[in-house]
Amino acid sequence: MKYRLLFILLSSLLYGSVQAQHLKPGFNKQEYIEMLKIFSRHGDSLFFKDIAAPEHFRFVYRSPVVGLDNCWDLWVNNDSVAVISIRGTTAKTVSWLENFYAAMVPAKGQLVLSKSKRFTYKLASNPKAAVHVGWLVGMAYLAEDIVPRIDSCYKKGIKEFIVMGHSQGGAIAYLLTSHLYKLREQRVIPSDVRFKTYCSAAPKPGNLYYAYEYEALTQYGWAFNVVNAADWVPETPISIQTLDDFNKTNPFVNAPRFIKQQKWTKRVVMRHIYKRLVKPAQKAQRAYQRYLGNMTYGFVKEHLPEYQSPVLYQSNNYVRTGNMIVLYDDDAYYKLFPDSEKNVFIHHMLQPYLYLAEKLPQ
Repeated sequence: MKYRLLFILLSSLLYGSVQAQHLKPGFNKQEYIEMLKIFSRHGDSLFFKDIAAPEHFRFVYRSPVVGLDNCWDLWVNNDSVAVISIRGTTAKTVSWLENFYAAMVPAKGQLVLSKSKRFTYKLASNPKAAVHVGWLVGMAYLAEDIVPRIDSCYKKGIKEFIVMGHSQGGAIAYLLTSHLYKLREQRVIPSDVRFKTYCSAAPKPGNLYYAYEYEALTQYGWAFNVVNAADWVPETPISIQTLDDFNKTNPFVNAPRFIKQQKWTKRVVMRHIYKRLVKPAQKAQRAYQRYLGNMTYGFVKEHLPEYQSPVLYQSNNYVRTGNMIVLYDDDAYYKLFPDSEKNVFIHHMLQPYLYLAEKLPQ
């Protein structure tokens, strides 16, 4: 009898370990679809009326609304995997303001959110790495609540987390993922915690140097941005590349010196051409920073009166970031979701993303 009980106990432990589902690298179609179902529950019943409930996860917690109308949900399954689901843009003006606050700031620094609240962050080590300031502010407010919740989950035996967001939520998911990885490097988060990220319909979060570090942190299948090829949101913010956005070693740095060495007639012509090519991009970059940085900051102050603008980074070179999973459209898709001048979000909503994701191979 004693040996029989021991055999049953060992068998159950072995069987449980075999059955337990853990996060694995690589894009998983069903995992992504489950994330979309979870994200849909940020809205009301009209928002998710055609979307089935999540099959494997149960709702645990919803955060207070903070920052520029930011919010996140916590979901957990029976295999001790938790989902950090970040809400996207809402119908409120302040939520859209976060998107339009589109100047860049260094990917390492400190935000003064109020007189008593400072958020220190390091999303990349390269001093040339920069990110979208509006989404950084949103992430800063959310992280204050998310990091303690990760610690609470860890104490309950949950060590695996999926970071998920659609649209603005996806943009914030990029920055949050970088922040969590850096906190893990600093031992603020235990080293055996695993993160996997599904950005969905996410816009461009930062410049090329941020993208390089994000992709290095999450490579080998631990982060994805899923985009509908017909969706305009992943094409934003508008990118402006100037000569200052290149690596230090490049052929353009010597152009003025080369021009100066030419004969007078050639020098005049070449200098004129050089300025015509270089100046418009520099002027456009300064204009975007003036309007989407300094001017928009004034509107942000109306909602966050104690928030202080950080020093802006002199660039607007936004790039696609991370491992892309492209949902490609066909004639059947456009019959269901035709292009529309009136509904500019027709290709951005969850329904077309779910439709195209279902058509992906396993």
